[in-house]
Amino acid sequence: MSQRPGTPRLLRQLNDRAALELLLTEGPLTRTQLGTRTGLSKVTASQLLSRLEGRDLVQVVGSRAGGRGPNAALYAVVPESAYVAALDVSAQRVTATIADITGEVVADVSVDPTASEDPVSLVHTAVRRLVGTAGVPLDRLRACVIGTPGVVDPRTGDIRFSFDLMAWHEGVLEALRAELERSIVIENDVNLAAMAEHAEGAAAGETEFVLIWLSAAGGVGMSTMIDGRIHRGRSGGAGEIGYLPVPGAPLPTDVGLSGGYESLRNDGDRELPHGFQALVKAGQVVKLAAEHGITGEDVTDVVRSASEAETPEADAFLEAFAERLARGIAAVSVVLDPGLVVLGGDVARAGGHRLAERVRSATARIAPNGTEVELGGVEGSPVVRGALLHALERARDEVFSSTV
Repeated sequence: MSQRPGTPRLLRQLNDRAALELLLTEGPLTRTQLGTRTGLSKVTASQLLSRLEGRDLVQVVGSRAGGRGPNAALYAVVPESAYVAALDVSAQRVTATIADITGEVVADVSVDPTASEDPVSLVHTAVRRLVGTAGVPLDRLRACVIGTPGVVDPRTGDIRFSFDLMAWHEGVLEALRAELERSIVIENDVNLAAMAEHAEGAAAGETEFVLIWLSAAGGVGMSTMIDGRIHRGRSGGAGEIGYLPVPGAPLPTDVGLSGGYESLRNDGDRELPHGFQALVKAGQVVKLAAEHGITGEDVTDVVRSASEAETPEADAFLEAFAERLARGIAAVSVVLDPGLVVLGGDVARAGGHRLAERVRSATARIAPNGTEVELGGVEGSPVVRGALLHALERARDEVFSSTV
């Protein structure tokens, strides 16, 4: 099969992209340094820098003394050439971050999700407040990634189902893109957290791992990375570990449901009364803590109290909670054999390394795979961080690929 030869335009685009990536990761650099690292001649490197300066993508930020002759100019990517936004939308809060093309965070805002039941209006308000706080023109915003606790269709990128955000459904993605006239991506929040852990957290350098997400709002989720890519499943439902049948948890028929995504109880409260979630949801963990003499209404408070206490009661509670978590982790491990399971979310963070160590031991007693269990290592919000990294990747693809 014949291959189309590289055109001068294509080669310039490839050289520009390589130079911009180098300036992001290693810059500022001189023309000579850039040429040496890319293998370009001095003439070609000079032409490249002139072209990128003309597009307002690079600028001179200083100089460096060399040998004889004048100092060499130092070049860097223009931070203001483009911006990205990252949003974490849950039923309790909306947090949003804006960063420039270099990844430097410029501003953060929070929005009350009850301010509007319409997802488009809610996101529009958050984005407008974000760019206003940062003092960034809206037309400089090149990508926006939104994390939600929902099932995202891998074929369309749209929301199929959201347990906690019932207003988020098919059609929301198209409406958001039409309203904001920007590149919008909706992604499952736990998948974004896994991306962050893979890039710079407990799973850095790993090509296969599982993230178990323990939310303070009461839910449990999972994300699986295989060969360096998030596994989404045919319908986007991979990772809905809350529905996993495990020992000690009711089946859908046990609680009067036929299965699927049904979750409403007779008293009207939204929860999943069967499967793995029935053992590790917030209310059950608080109840388990009370049985061991640790009282409180907030799951993160009781778990943190136990992890900080040096008492037999605290140890017994952590052991019991870890054993429940290990049932789900062991079931996943014997099927996927991921080698590494990362515990993330507010509840896991509250439990800290004391909880992670007990989960590791409990899993080893049940599963034969020798699975490592580690506490998540991303600072701040892993969901927002993952959304930001994803948005930066998309924005750089767009901006850096259209330099010629």
